[in-house]
Amino acid sequence: MTVVTRFAPSPTGYLHIGGARTALYNWLYARHHGGVFRLRIEDTDRARSSEDAVRKIIDGLAWFGLDWDEEIVSQFERRERHAEVARRLLAEGKAYHCWLQPAELEALREKAKAEGKPWAYYTSYWRDRDPAEAPKGLDPVIRLRAPRDGETTVQDKVQGTVTVQNDQLDDMVLLRADGTPVYMLSVVVDDIDMGITQIIRGDDHLTNTFRQVQLYNAIGATPPDFAHIPLIHGPDGAKLSKRHGALGIEAYRDMGYLPAALRNYLLRLGWGHGDEEVIPTEKAIEWFDLDGVGRSPSRLDFAKLENLNGIYMRETADAELLERITPNLETALERSLDDADRAILLLAMTGLKQRAKTLVELADSALFYLRSGPLPMNEAALKILTGDARALLGRLLAALSGLNDWTEAALEAEVNRIAESEGLKLGKVAQPLRAALTGSNVSPGIFEVAAILGRDEALRRIREAAGAS
Repeated sequence: MTVVTRFAPSPTGYLHIGGARTALYNWLYARHHGGVFRLRIEDTDRARSSEDAVRKIIDGLAWFGLDWDEEIVSQFERRERHAEVARRLLAEGKAYHCWLQPAELEALREKAKAEGKPWAYYTSYWRDRDPAEAPKGLDPVIRLRAPRDGETTVQDKVQGTVTVQNDQLDDMVLLRADGTPVYMLSVVVDDIDMGITQIIRGDDHLTNTFRQVQLYNAIGATPPDFAHIPLIHGPDGAKLSKRHGALGIEAYRDMGYLPAALRNYLLRLGWGHGDEEVIPTEKAIEWFDLDGVGRSPSRLDFAKLENLNGIYMRETADAELLERITPNLETALERSLDDADRAILLLAMTGLKQRAKTLVELADSALFYLRSGPLPMNEAALKILTGDARALLGRLLAALSGLNDWTEAALEAEVNRIAESEGLKLGKVAQPLRAALTGSNVSPGIFEVAAILGRDEALRRIREAAGAS
């Protein structure tokens, strides 16, 4: 049997980080088993669904690096098929018409509460009542005729054996009075028609699963295997919410995380393979299965994510990093990068990426290479450039102007010679030089920087910082 999984987001907003992990687990499970990964947009809530949200979900998954098989399914477009199944169950006696009004439903809830009985006990007196007694002028809903006795059991691949007594479950509505199907019906019909064999989703859906299993049984279909994964919590251990920071996957992209690093981080946020922390995607596909998923919620840890992202950045090709930070650079510079800019950055990338943990940091640290005119100075650099330091830069300028071999090794040798002649440690000379060339107190190796900038630009910056004419 071919494994078929699915990711089924509702287009009511962005693709949040919990949804991205759910998509990842479904994708990895399908790829690990040589199966199929499907994408379904659950857009039945027309008031809250939007095309913009659909686009953001699709764009987010594409940036995240997850590809899906076959065409995207729109749940709303299949509403007639969903209604057809409800009407068939009605004809088979597995569902029934119900004319209960909201006030009557509330009264039954209160009665069940007062008598200490499950709400399902008073789901609807229309279950066994003659439809001929129905009130005139009111359209009924269609309810599932759920079993009253016994229990419903789910053999969950993560949670284990989970059972609920059937008298705790009500006769859920399948078709509203206006003829539109409810979400629970639509999900089950779609999963049957799409041939879904494994449902991997958050454990907040577990309570829905019992009702869905009953619906599968009524329809005459074998339920898929279920795996309900624990939710992601915030750093404080509380359920993840907007107050914990940016939750949309596009926000993680904008914060400068690499898709591969985020995949690795979310993979390990609830799943493990021994002591492995850095797990490339090809290894994730090879190793992933549901027996590695834990039952406890995981906590979002931005420090750990940044550290992992830094590892991935150092292993990423320089040309790829350049392409990823180009939009940030062009926005900051208010111009497009030319071939000369790109050539400089490719030379500099190895040194730059050793320090940065995000693409945003990498772009910020690379900007000094591309500045023309007066170089912006951070506060620490301004403190370094005292009167004595500027005078020292003037003497450095005179010495370096006569240097013909403008290479990293030659520059280091010459600056060392100058430091010795001044009776100074190398750092006392290198720090003013770093401030002059980069506008900062931190940078890649200063001789590497000077060599990459080139003789003319480096001397121009030293001259400007020294205040020489």
